[in-house]
Amino acid sequence: MRVWPGRPYPLGATWDGGGVNFSLFSQHATRVDLCLFDAPDAQRESYCIRLPEQTDLAWHGYLPDVVPSQLYGYRVHGAWEPEQGHRFNSAKLVMDPYAKAIGRDLRWGDEMFGYRIGDQREDLSLDERDNAAMAPLASVIDSAFTWGDESRPAIPRHKMVIYEAHVKGFSQLHPDIPEKMRGTYAGLASEAAIEHFKRLGINAVELMPVHHRVDDRHLVDRGLSNFWGYNTLAFFAPDTRYSMSGTGPESVREFKRMVHALHSAGIEVILDVVYNHTAEGNHLGPTLSLRGIDNVAYYRLVHDQPRYYMDYTGCGNTLNMQHPRVLQLIMDSLRYWVLEMHVDGFRFDLASALARELHEVDKLGAFFDIIHQDPVLSQVKLIAEPWDLGEGGYQVGNFPVGWNEWNGKYRDTMRSFWRGDSGTVSEFATRLCGSSDLYESSNRRPYASVNFVTSHDGFALQDLVAYNDKHNEANGEQNRDGDSHNLSWNCGVEGPSDDPAVIGLRERQKRNFVATLFLSQGIPMLRGGDELSHTQLGNNNAYCQDNELSWLHWDLDPRQQQFLDFVTKVIELKEREPVLHRPKFFQGRPLRGTVLKDVQWLDPSGDEMSDEGWHAGFVRSIGVRLDGNSIQETDERGGPLVGNTLLLLFNADAGEIEFTLPPHGDEQGWLLEFDTAAGLLEDTGVVVEEHYALQGRSVAVFRLIARDGGTEAASNGA
Repeated sequence: MRVWPGRPYPLGATWDGGGVNFSLFSQHATRVDLCLFDAPDAQRESYCIRLPEQTDLAWHGYLPDVVPSQLYGYRVHGAWEPEQGHRFNSAKLVMDPYAKAIGRDLRWGDEMFGYRIGDQREDLSLDERDNAAMAPLASVIDSAFTWGDESRPAIPRHKMVIYEAHVKGFSQLHPDIPEKMRGTYAGLASEAAIEHFKRLGINAVELMPVHHRVDDRHLVDRGLSNFWGYNTLAFFAPDTRYSMSGTGPESVREFKRMVHALHSAGIEVILDVVYNHTAEGNHLGPTLSLRGIDNVAYYRLVHDQPRYYMDYTGCGNTLNMQHPRVLQLIMDSLRYWVLEMHVDGFRFDLASALARELHEVDKLGAFFDIIHQDPVLSQVKLIAEPWDLGEGGYQVGNFPVGWNEWNGKYRDTMRSFWRGDSGTVSEFATRLCGSSDLYESSNRRPYASVNFVTSHDGFALQDLVAYNDKHNEANGEQNRDGDSHNLSWNCGVEGPSDDPAVIGLRERQKRNFVATLFLSQGIPMLRGGDELSHTQLGNNNAYCQDNELSWLHWDLDPRQQQFLDFVTKVIELKEREPVLHRPKFFQGRPLRGTVLKDVQWLDPSGDEMSDEGWHAGFVRSIGVRLDGNSIQETDERGGPLVGNTLLLLFNADAGEIEFTLPPHGDEQGWLLEFDTAAGLLEDTGVVVEEHYALQGRSVAVFRLIARDGGTEAASNGA
């Protein structure tokens, strides 16, 4: 087969209409062979071609006879010196880190390891068996796609409502989605799926990892899989498991069609991405890609023992963000997903690991510097999971301007408050108003906080109110995995119950969590399935459960349907009332020309909270008046931002509390919007004058209205 010198850039396999340019970075390799396969079931490569050129540490060649759908891998030659960090083994076919599509998935066998399994020297030994019959293969793609008149939604961040979803888990059991589309990109963009998103009121879906992943060998041996997908093999390739066709090139087109459909419905697409580690694990892991291409360059190794890996992730390895080519790999991947796949942003798994310049987390590290100056990536949504497992890795509130953060302190505070813990009311108020203690001093806004009560990682909302303890036995790890703590309240009854009183209390607690989430300043994130009362039967770490435990169930009983209706109405309230999604923090100062403050915290007597009240451990009830006329500013698009005045009452105590409502004008009144003790959000028509008895563990929301039935905003000319 003919081979020409080609070009060192772009890295990866690039078809230009006449042939394919192949380029692979390896700083320490001595030779790179490109291996071409005729079919996915081929036991050996049909051609093995030595790349003829090396430029700037990139090995490259151009093959004029190659076309899209060609399957390929690499054999990289170099030193086998594990104690020096080098793990080259040309007997092992390795995946192109820039592979745009996967042509064949991994099949496990001892041949997938660079060392001899069972050898007493462990990873110091060398396995010279060929793995070509079982190694994963990349596929060349034709990137052409007709986007037509697609327009990106460009949702202002303070108006975002995020829905965390798993591509397969969302639609696998959906009865209104054609069977062939269930569990796929097409299923997520189906008419039934979009109808659900639109009815619910979300405007951004955050997809759990769709980069092609590896199912860990120990899981496969137990009949399980890495369902969540936090075990990346290819940073550019969409996972073929979510493709109707199951083929690599077609999975790319299916992903693009999904994005196009969601954008047409006004819904943004955010990807949960895992750049902190790879599927190759620690020093005893397999040789799949980066390890066999240039282990020293791509991974953080222990300084004085480079045989071993620095593990800030709990997954065995950490990518080497100190190396410019590793930074390039990540940046090229991010830009590819924005420019070619048209996604709107990213949620970075264990993002603190990306900030580690040496050992400590550096929020002004090279990764952030590069992101901020990039004309593409600086304009998309950037969401950090602001922690990793290393020393000093918990960095909530410390990411730079322009970043949003999963606010773990919000989650913990809200769970603690609704459990009825003492001494939480002050922090509850701070979190409800956007966590100014974390973000305001660094010139960030309330929407820097991505608020959540539950996420994929932990209990589902239904289980949060039903279980004290995790029940992860199905994972095969003797229930040792997963978080051991559950800061919630389950009515004193563990697990499912037929007692109507217990069910009623749990439903109210669910409504409390959802109401609080969407009444808070910041970006709310709803865990996919919580609106459906999905249960994992107490499993709080269902990462390996690709079955009905994780798949969402859509056949709702009347109670579950009522809860879905409640969630929908609360989200609608969030969207309707500007005072619930302010682009700036409350100041707590009197409004111009009045004695009223933009935010006023009240004790049950109707008086402003005193210093003693804020610090009294026994206080579990509080009210807050949010002045809709206080927003004397414009939103991010320059429009006026004025709305209704709301009164929110929270009672985390077990007993009923009578609240004295704040005074108002003679021509106004407090209209009850909803009370979680009563259930559904409806037009109550109830105007409360002075006092309101709020039942134990419940939330009530009031809107200030004009006596003639109009809203306060309308009466003020808004």
